Amino acid sequence: MISPNSGHKIPDLEQDAESSESDVLNLKSPFRILFFGDVVGRPGRSAVRIILPSLKDEFKPDLILANGENLAGGLGLTRETADDLFSYGIDFLTTGNHVWDKRTAIDYINSEERIIRPANYPEGAPGRGYKILDGMPVGIFNLSGRIFMEALDNPFTVAKNIVNILKDKCKVILLDFHAEATSEKIAMGWYLDGKVSAVIGTHTHVQTADEIILPEGSAYITDVGMTGPAVSVIGTKKDLIIQKFLTQMPVRFDVAKGKVRVCAVIIDIDTKTSKAISIQRLQRIVER
Repeated sequence: MISPNSGHKIPDLEQDAESSESDVLNLKSPFRILFFGDVVGRPGRSAVRIILPSLKDEFKPDLILANGENLAGGLGLTRETADDLFSYGIDFLTTGNHVWDKRTAIDYINSEERIIRPANYPEGAPGRGYKILDGMPVGIFNLSGRIFMEALDNPFTVAKNIVNILKDKCKVILLDFHAEATSEKIAMGWYLDGKVSAVIGTHTHVQTADEIILPEGSAYITDVGMTGPAVSVIGTKKDLIIQKFLTQMPVRFDVAKGKVRVCAVIIDIDTKTSKAISIQRLQRIVER
């Protein structure tokens, strides 16, 4: 295992260079990843619990990921909400700009290696920005965009540095790019085409219909969407958001209730070439 770093400074990993060779031989191909878009509050968590067994039977994924930055009341995560998803069968959680919203969870995020926060936070931030799976040459990393969002370190520069770490040790590399601007996400897809197996966009809570295998073999989608209340404004009670637009007055962003729209993608990757074979959008409604 290669221990994840807590920032984006490149560590000395030479001592682990040989550890993945036998793992590569044992990695099945195609390797299938199921990725859930931003899981919003209790409704989203409940929907994952309800639907995951049937999705596992239907698609038989080898790795199950979810963006978890909205797990706790729509903003941030807690030990309890993250542990819920792990108990349902989620292997790792990526995050985004709301990762620190629940300050009581900072120590937990720092110690829980199944949670990955954006790698372009400055060096010294708690937690880890990438992870190589134990006994498996699969790397996951997380970045936050800078357009209309907090100005973190340059995600393109950080992406290049992390890919340089992972490329000789992983046959599968996936990026969750948590960003607002479609242009920034699309640019990242082109920038990393052929360097990673998949660039998966999150953050807007609206699934886009542009999933594609790029020319050099990277799977790409601008946004997976959310796993959250279907009758809502990106997860929040619709009347509250409409009132805010009408009056420009602050409102409490309460998570909506009712049926849940589950948004996800299934990605198949050829582990001999590290290139994606297919990417499929999923949308399912879960009645609660």
